[in-house]
Amino acid sequence: MKIVHCFRSPVGGIFRHVRDLVDAQEAAGHSVGIVCDSSTGGEYEDRLFEQMRSKLKLGLVRIRMDRSVSPADLIALARCATIIRKWNPDILHAHGAKGGAYARIIGTALRLFGSRPSRLYCPHGGSMHYDATKLSGRLYFLFERVLERMTDRLIFVSRYEADGYCQKVGVPNCPYDIVHNGLRPEEFEDVPAAPDAADFLYIGMMRDLKGPDVFLEALARLQERHRGPITAHFVGDGPDKPVYLRQIARLGLEKAVTVHDAMPARKAFALARVVVVPSRAESMPYLVLEAAAAGKPLVATRVGGIPEIFGQDADALVEPGNAEALAAAMDRTLADSGEAARRLREAVRARFSVERMAREIEAAYRKAR
Repeated sequence: MKIVHCFRSPVGGIFRHVRDLVDAQEAAGHSVGIVCDSSTGGEYEDRLFEQMRSKLKLGLVRIRMDRSVSPADLIALARCATIIRKWNPDILHAHGAKGGAYARIIGTALRLFGSRPSRLYCPHGGSMHYDATKLSGRLYFLFERVLERMTDRLIFVSRYEADGYCQKVGVPNCPYDIVHNGLRPEEFEDVPAAPDAADFLYIGMMRDLKGPDVFLEALARLQERHRGPITAHFVGDGPDKPVYLRQIARLGLEKAVTVHDAMPARKAFALARVVVVPSRAESMPYLVLEAAAAGKPLVATRVGGIPEIFGQDADALVEPGNAEALAAAMDRTLADSGEAARRLREAVRARFSVERMAREIEAAYRKAR
């Protein structure tokens, strides 16, 4: 098959998900292409694109796609349509809200020219993060409902995401599958903490949705509680990073926190003893899977699909946005023997693999044809 992945932001979990699918689909003999935003990401993401370019037989095209809805979307949509029509795909796999809108509109328009690509959409959270009680949320959910008429099949990465779609948009009128994200076998090798490791690690996108501000507030409370050095590494890029740098200074954490640009997760895991995921909202975060597979003690919030990952240990998860509860959980985890981390890794090993994910998504493609 000829498969095109369309998404906006080439960072974080969506980009990891697409890279895994490209690897598996290219190995299976499919021809794959990517259309995504050109204004998001940095040098780290550029290197990842270079590494995968040879696997993209259809090509790689990056076009500016603004995060918010604006008249500029009409220009970006037309440019994407020209590229995708030239590639003439069998499968248009849309990821995230903006990619989902572009790909499904284009896939429907291509039918006027005799092409019939199957249109599949995976929200990855996306519009589902909006508040259904606010006008903006209701408008996005109405738009999702309209776009569903242009969708051959939905793919959700967690039961939580599927339930959220049913509650906010409505029970789907098209078929859908739940396909969890997966990890490669080598990702289940231990990543021990370096001899000079800090206590805690935050790694992720620098935006409030991911909770870096809550992490810094919790760290400040721990510093005050222990009246001694509590250290952390703060890793990632994003539009709000300068805000968090000012927060570090305001909380007096300059000596406690070492700031880094984005880097591979497993490289970052060696920097600290405990990984903290303080998100306010998630779908099925790769970071939690990766940290669990690497054997890292983990503190995370009770959002999205994270309870599906933790399974029987979900009671240990923290209320999102609660810095005091996060600080208490971080404190407890520092003193933990590591048994919880070992138990979580074996549970993840049994249920989350790239091979299974790619196989189930290809099955969804064939059902959509």
